[in-house]
Amino acid sequence: MPNKVEEFNAYRAKMNDKLLDENNKVLKRIFNLDTNAFLPGALDVKTKELLGLVASAVMRCDDCVKYHLESSKKQGASKEEVMETLSIATLIGGTIMIPHLRRAYEYWEVLESMNEG
Repeated sequence: MPNKVEEFNAYRAKMNDKLLDENNKVLKRIFNLDTNAFLPGALDVKTKELLGLVASAVMRCDDCVKYHLESSKKQGASKEEVMETLSIATLIGGTIMIPHLRRAYEYWEVLESMNEG
């Protein structure tokens, strides 16, 4: 049975492919801009992913939070770094962020458990 991470990634990939298959120039450029924005530059990729996590959390985009949590983990972010990042997002976003904070923490636990087993 697929786990939450596999389900999320499969759905995201399937729908991204469908959107890009429409051959819409604006959508393709936005996707390309997003990809290029997270390449190494003056800031390393892990820092950029953590910044993406803050912005996504403040915007209350659970799918974006999941994506940046997983990307941050792949870039070597520790639980402490992620919790500090989410604490800043909660400070900026206010208490309306708390339900999203709970879901982010739950997803991080899933990501961590994948490395244990």
